[in-house]
Amino acid sequence: MHIVLTDLWPLSWSIGVFLLATAVTVVCSIRLAGVGDTLADRTGWGEALFGAVLFGLVTSLSGIVMTAVSAAADQPDLAYSNAVGGIAAQTVALVVADAFLRKVNLEHAAASVSNMLFGCLLIGLLGLALMAAFSPSVTFLGLHPASAVMVALYIGGLRLINNYGAPMWRAVRTEDTLPDVPEEDTQGLARHTTSRLWTEFAAVAVLVMVGGWAVARAAEGIVEHTGLNAGLVGAVFMGLVNALPETVTSIAAVRRGAVTLAVAAIIGGNCLDALNLVVGDAAYRGGSLFHAADPDELFLTSGAMVMTAVLLGGLLVRQRRGWLKIGFDGILLVALYASIVAVLAV
Repeated sequence: MHIVLTDLWPLSWSIGVFLLATAVTVVCSIRLAGVGDTLADRTGWGEALFGAVLFGLVTSLSGIVMTAVSAAADQPDLAYSNAVGGIAAQTVALVVADAFLRKVNLEHAAASVSNMLFGCLLIGLLGLALMAAFSPSVTFLGLHPASAVMVALYIGGLRLINNYGAPMWRAVRTEDTLPDVPEEDTQGLARHTTSRLWTEFAAVAVLVMVGGWAVARAAEGIVEHTGLNAGLVGAVFMGLVNALPETVTSIAAVRRGAVTLAVAAIIGGNCLDALNLVVGDAAYRGGSLFHAADPDELFLTSGAMVMTAVLLGGLLVRQRRGWLKIGFDGILLVALYASIVAVLAV
């Protein structure tokens, strides 16, 4: 047991556990889509707010644990790149989810002021992370001041989004817009009690957390035994696993017709992944995590900001059918992500 919890795993163990934890994450995420959609209706929060906060929290738990474990193990490159790499990968996941909505682009069908405001919040959080990296290297009680500012911005952003009231403009409803309307039956889940749904929601959260811990420990072994760049492993391998819960749940949500939930889970999860940097900063004992970031991590952060801006552009333009039937933003997101990975691999 001591070997499993603390010692470096052999390469074969690391690869096997990495793949197993990934599979568990996928299975849990599929179930989470149905439970989350039903709870969004039961609570009256709506798909956008529920998806961005609670749904985003659960799907981000694996990434939170990955970042904390890597930072505590004195692997700041893994910790930082996992958090920001997950944001980039999850943004591309919207393109995958869009492919499952055949009649119209996902960004058109899921028009929501809340989703666009969460996108603005994400750009602000990433911008603060970049500012912190170029600010004086100071800590207070083990935290860089930017960590507290990021938490305050997130909480303030949630209050703003929850209480924005009647906006000065609204997304125009079209025949292809899929509004967030509670369903009378959700493939049998509506027959379950609310307490049972919350229990299942919490159980999935625990499994996702365990999977995140396993992936982080496995990634340490892969870096050590293969000599691969820690930033690359964190950004691509861990980042893709970090993005799996949001990707799978978004695809499942789209197939259920819960398109607003699909987009909210991605953008809300990305905001929480940005706060992973705060978690990593608290867990890292070598000073400020922001100042431990090397140029690759800062480049990755900048890339995630650009990708978020492209996504917001897609939500505002709302193409019905775009390039290759996935919209101009989908093509640009794939191209941006591929370029980011290529630069990191050099």
